[in-house]
Amino acid sequence: MSDFEIRRATADDIPAIVAMLADDPLGARRESPDDLDPYQAAFERIDRDPGQRLVVAVRDGRTVGTLQLTVIPGLSRRGATRSIIESVRIHSDERGGGLGTQLIQWAVDESRRAGCVLVQLTSDATRTDAHRFYERLGFEASHVGFKLAL
Repeated sequence: MSDFEIRRATADDIPAIVAMLADDPLGARRESPDDLDPYQAAFERIDRDPGQRLVVAVRDGRTVGTLQLTVIPGLSRRGATRSIIESVRIHSDERGGGLGTQLIQWAVDESRRAGCVLVQLTSDATRTDAHRFYERLGFEASHVGFKLAL
């Protein structure tokens, strides 16, 4: 049994989520914990969208992890529904204790409950430790991802 709870994020969780997003070399360059207004606006859009599940892991009243799960209906794969796991973060002093594994397992189980036939995620090419983590959980590096900054 886990000593933490996974629940839907609320607006009150935004500062803790943003702090975790900013707490690594990549996030430190692209996140701005000192200005939460854009995050608040994004949270409101996410919270209204029934295909989105922004969750936090909470232990003893403290936010220790987060991820966003997006459920996408599609035509490919015979009309299959798939999910995408995004923005997985574990608080720096909680890493290595199994919380990440349990959070990803929650997302996989939630995807099954939503009728998904495929769970996918992307990870920055420089995050080699994360790649090993996802492969250990059964994810396969099967595609090459592309991005276009707008």
